[in-house]
Amino acid sequence: MTPSVGTNVPRKDGIPKVTGAAKYVDDLRFPGMLHGRTIRSTIPRGRIKSIRFDFDTTGFTIVQAGDVPGEKCNYVALIEADQPFLSTGEINHQAEPILLLAHEDRDTLLAAKVEIEYERDIPIFDAESSPVVFKEIRIRKGDVDAAMATAEVIVEGTYRTGYQEHVYIETNGVIAIPEANGGMTVHGSLQCPYYVHKALKALLDLPDDRVRVVQSETGGGFGGKEEYPSVIAGHAALLARKSGRPVKLIYDREEDMVATTKRHPSVIRHRTGLTRDGRLVAMDIDVLMDGGAYVTLSPVVLSRGCIHAAGPYRCENVRTSGRAVMTNTPPNGAFRGFGAPQTQFGMEVHMERIAEALGMDPVHLREINALRPGDTTATGQRMGEDCSAVEALRTAVERSDFHRKRAEYAGTNKGIGLALFYHGSGFTGSGEVHLKSKVSLEAREDGVRVLVASAEIGQGTRTMLSQIAADALGVPYAEIECEQPDTSQVPDSGPTVASRTCMVVGGILQKCAEEMREKIGAMDPREYARLHGPLLVTRQYDKPHDITWDDTEYRGDAYAAYGWGCDVAEVELDPVTYEVRPLRVTVIHEIGKAIHPVMVTGQIEGGTAQGVGWALNEHVVMRDGAMANGQLTNYTIPTTLDTPRLDVVILENPSSYGPFGAKGVGEMPIDGPAPAVVNAIRHMGLDVRDIPAIPEAVMEVRCASR
Repeated sequence: MTPSVGTNVPRKDGIPKVTGAAKYVDDLRFPGMLHGRTIRSTIPRGRIKSIRFDFDTTGFTIVQAGDVPGEKCNYVALIEADQPFLSTGEINHQAEPILLLAHEDRDTLLAAKVEIEYERDIPIFDAESSPVVFKEIRIRKGDVDAAMATAEVIVEGTYRTGYQEHVYIETNGVIAIPEANGGMTVHGSLQCPYYVHKALKALLDLPDDRVRVVQSETGGGFGGKEEYPSVIAGHAALLARKSGRPVKLIYDREEDMVATTKRHPSVIRHRTGLTRDGRLVAMDIDVLMDGGAYVTLSPVVLSRGCIHAAGPYRCENVRTSGRAVMTNTPPNGAFRGFGAPQTQFGMEVHMERIAEALGMDPVHLREINALRPGDTTATGQRMGEDCSAVEALRTAVERSDFHRKRAEYAGTNKGIGLALFYHGSGFTGSGEVHLKSKVSLEAREDGVRVLVASAEIGQGTRTMLSQIAADALGVPYAEIECEQPDTSQVPDSGPTVASRTCMVVGGILQKCAEEMREKIGAMDPREYARLHGPLLVTRQYDKPHDITWDDTEYRGDAYAAYGWGCDVAEVELDPVTYEVRPLRVTVIHEIGKAIHPVMVTGQIEGGTAQGVGWALNEHVVMRDGAMANGQLTNYTIPTTLDTPRLDVVILENPSSYGPFGAKGVGEMPIDGPAPAVVNAIRHMGLDVRDIPAIPEAVMEVRCASR
């Protein structure tokens, strides 16, 4: 049998998608279905004084907070029970859900007018002055104060990153169907079926077996469909329960952009002590993230951000202090990279300024400080043989011809810059232990089925898992299929986030396949099922014995494995418009093993383009606490005309913790582009420290430098 791992087999979801056979949530219809709508607040902070329905309510289903089964049920079950599904009177951000409407005619539904009178309070918009802290994290290594006192050079700097909108092709949408037994079934565009399952159980006060969540075909997520679908699913379910009919709730683009979560804005402060020859002596890092009005996933976004804040560098004395705070803006949440892009932006732009202060080649500065096997991170994790920071750096410099171009571009309107970065695969610390993820593999007469809750959101999950199962079981790739995630059919394998699907879920799946192979011997799985009946093998995550982590002290092995990368960006400045155009990005990623090289390249290319957009184009304009440019006409993402030439190189240094040596790849591509672009701008003599570097901001920097 020819192995499929490492080859570009046809995608499992390819033909259905290109032929139009794949069914997205808005393609689904159910008898008697109503359309749903959310009525939202128009102020950032205050109280509701009165609500008036300025329309004929005949034929409408209307749901308010009083329709929730109980007061304790009116909160989205996630980390903290602080975010209500529907306001009980208090308003904490613009676009906060107040009530829900449903009607069988969508035009009639959209024409309905609801007048709400408010008593306004003074909102908090500035994260730096917020008195409400959602989460604090402290990471300590060595004695920073003593080491800083001995430093020969000290460099300080503050770096800021803005919001970023996910802009998945398909907006958020669900259909809720009430069941005869009082249960609820939800079909939806989502990443984490069991997150929604948990939230609906709490909201509707139902047991496990009376809530069913089915992932429909999903047109992209990037983290934006991790926690937010719990909100929209809850709204549709409340309408379905009260009306007794299926309810479809689909956001248009403006509502999706204005009301849903975004990347956390951040302020990163560095104070770094060095020797004159560029060796890191001490790092003092402060991380501030704007969580918005409710906690959502801010604590874990802050956690990953703080762990990655010192970058892929060795330093014996590190102090990282992190806070996620409240503002009266829509809650921020999961976004590809999960806090690491913000902090690694600060680290890599700071490293460029350090090199400048020392009069040192920025490549040499990084090379002498880069982590190597045997070195320890800020949390004290010792790097193994798959530590590839130096290899990624050297490959990027050589591939891009960095030094020649740096000399050639000097004094022109072109610049070149680089960023070295890393990204942990899987949940942080003991997260995977708490998840207790389960994976099943079933041999049937018609083939072998992979049963996982991991969602296909365009990244190739079905294909990649089928490759792992096929090779571990020793059967052709064509004999493997993945069941659509449905909580009534598949075990809880954890959320589709954190670059964990391939390494963690795929690793458990590999063990399932190996166990099945032991049980059936040389027999074909289909033949075994025909003779003996279906064979189901289920395995649960088992923590490697050599992984240790202290949740209280934030010490130990934060991740089982890290991917490593280096980006080199080349840009050109228009001296009239001050627009910075990216010309080329050389992208080097070490990911252990490329299960499907073409899909890996696609992930890297997409994440790099997304990172370039965050650096240069994607400017969320906030007015009175709400996104004012919630349309794709004036929230500009890179098109094919804006995307630079991408030269992608995949390096493979296998990890013992992943299937066939694989590490995660989905998140890492967005860590490097923004600092590489800003460092290229710095090469042109412009001291940019905040993103997005839109033309107005670049012009201000240029004028300030004259």
